[in-house]
Amino acid sequence: MSTQVFALPDVGEGLTEAEIVCWRVAPGDVVAINDPIVDIETAKAVVELPSPFAGVVSEILVAEGQIVAVGTPILAVGSDAVEEQPRTPVLIGYGVMEDHAHTPAPAQVSPPEAVKAPASGRPRAKPPVRALARELGVDLGAATPTGRHGDITRDDVRRLVAGGGPTASQGGGDRVPVRGVQRAMAQAMVESASTAVAVSVWKDVDVSGTVAAVEELRERLGIRVTPLALAALAVVHAVRRTPIVNATWHDTAEGAEIEQHSALHLGIAVAGPRGLVVPKIPDADRLDARGMAGALVELTARAREDRITPADSLGATLTITNIGVFDVDGGTPILPPGQAAILATGRIIDRPWAIDGGLAVRPVMQLSLTFDHRIVDGQQGAVFLSDVASFLAAPEAALA
Repeated sequence: MSTQVFALPDVGEGLTEAEIVCWRVAPGDVVAINDPIVDIETAKAVVELPSPFAGVVSEILVAEGQIVAVGTPILAVGSDAVEEQPRTPVLIGYGVMEDHAHTPAPAQVSPPEAVKAPASGRPRAKPPVRALARELGVDLGAATPTGRHGDITRDDVRRLVAGGGPTASQGGGDRVPVRGVQRAMAQAMVESASTAVAVSVWKDVDVSGTVAAVEELRERLGIRVTPLALAALAVVHAVRRTPIVNATWHDTAEGAEIEQHSALHLGIAVAGPRGLVVPKIPDADRLDARGMAGALVELTARAREDRITPADSLGATLTITNIGVFDVDGGTPILPPGQAAILATGRIIDRPWAIDGGLAVRPVMQLSLTFDHRIVDGQQGAVFLSDVASFLAAPEAALA
């Protein structure tokens, strides 16, 4: 019997490694082309990989929990035991086409029962379940897995907590491996701090106009509109006057170069089940109020449901992080590698505000801009931030 080896593919532009999260097959299982075989976690998303071969699984070459480089053999499939089937092209990371002729037989549903733990000794659980366990202080090794593939589910974790079962040691200084999103974020922050020359400026703004515009747009458009949508439109507006903030620094053999991007791909930092992710809104500079509001609703929903693909988080040219949702006034955001600027929006809070020599109570937001001083000088950074603030103070003129 001939054997075909499946190597870990690059499921996104520039992916170098991934963690094997959960095997969906075992040695001896028969697989067809495009059958799901393994879940992997990259720096951007959890991705289900389909089988490129038909045959019998002869060997699993990498255990769950291991981080391996792209191109590493992870599975061996014997191909002579099963009749060859025509293969339908699949875009890795996006799933099998809906109208594919091969439909796996539905799984038989049975009451939850104990399933044997994986031989590696590391409990099987997807990243959102592991995050929930960490939040609740649960030792996954003490949970009874009832998932279809012998994995621990959210309900298993909740049952363990409700039953007063063992939890992770709180006083022993437990160490947790740094992986997935957290590992990628840590590496990005180190890279940013060691390469870019970061400078931060900030400005308070009376956002009475933004608050009124949000209510007016919700009524006029009939969709969910948030202050973040107005902040995104403000960034688009400000980039037109100071386009250098939408740029990237490149070190080349011939010397340094600054690439000023022709399109604005706006990154939006969102707290998802696996941590902070930064998917992008492509061509944000082409969107009106309706388009921007709709894009934000769809993007944040997918991020919170852990449905962001690797492609969604690649190619942002400028980023907004809304730290106000965490009840924070402001901060100094760290530049994402490859970007010239990042804007942080704080919470909207009623504060005394000087108007015509008197005091009034106004809804106030703090804006914080961090920029790469190699690309953006102080005057350009200040002009950009002032333009964002001016838009948020009086957005009605631009949205008319």
